[in-house]
Amino acid sequence: MRSTAETTTRAPRSPSAPPPSFAPPGETHAWAVASDGTRLFVRSKDGGREGPPGLRAFLCDGVLCDGFIWKYAWDDLARDVAVTHWHYRGHGRSAPPRDPERIDIRAHADDLMRVRELVGDPPAVLFGHSMGCQVALESYRFRPENVRGLVLMCGSFGNVTTTFHGLPILDLILPKLLAVAEKNPELVRAVWSRIPPEMALRFALRLGEVDPQRTRTEDFMPYLRHMTHVDFPMFLRMVRAAGEHTAEDLLPHIRVPTLIVAGERDTFTPAHLAEAMQKAIPGAELLMLAGGSHVAPLEQHAIVAERVRVFLKERVGA
Repeated sequence: MRSTAETTTRAPRSPSAPPPSFAPPGETHAWAVASDGTRLFVRSKDGGREGPPGLRAFLCDGVLCDGFIWKYAWDDLARDVAVTHWHYRGHGRSAPPRDPERIDIRAHADDLMRVRELVGDPPAVLFGHSMGCQVALESYRFRPENVRGLVLMCGSFGNVTTTFHGLPILDLILPKLLAVAEKNPELVRAVWSRIPPEMALRFALRLGEVDPQRTRTEDFMPYLRHMTHVDFPMFLRMVRAAGEHTAEDLLPHIRVPTLIVAGERDTFTPAHLAEAMQKAIPGAELLMLAGGSHVAPLEQHAIVAERVRVFLKERVGA
């Protein structure tokens, strides 16, 4: 099925999605159609004239996210290149998946292809954060045409459930959580949707999951509010699928400029995974952010923006 664009006001919304709104000045909102018919929310912004002509950055979120990590990157990138960001199936303003089984990395990569086609399939730099790194890598594997570069932030090539806090913790607890969620889905959804965001933030700060010195409450709260609106059983299945996926075999065969950004204290995807990716990908660069957590692109956005700008100009533009 070909991707189509329609005005935001005609789009059906999922139970978790906020009402459609008019696009802010300088943005366009549209809808891509996935191969199974799922409607995907897409927003775009034209770029400035400093970057390579015709280049477009495509931003891929982590699971449970609908763009909070790109708060600063959205405008920073648009100074140089056109930017497109999209919501995963079942996230934000995108519809729930038509096929409930299509929530794995390959499905997201296929959705990204539809998003690229929607905006004309221009020369692309694929940006990924967290699980979005796997989506970007898998998209490059199956459709490398017109990909000019990769920017992988605070993520991994795969098998993420084995490395949380350096241990296979998620591999141990996911089957039990899934069993409970599948047996009592409505109860689980009700409990999940009522988690107070303020309590979740205090919990994250206390555990050291984010940098308390650099994390601004107003930057992180949108994520905590949004995550409780994502269908919890679907989220668990997505995490399991991300844990089963790997693109490690692809890394030595990547033939485009690659920038890897990592947080020194990232507990979700530890820094050694970024170092391993840099060694495996020919010519890859690594920016290690001192003291950075899993949300380092927010915590140290000015440093990240400058390094990305240089990367686009000197490696991708060249």
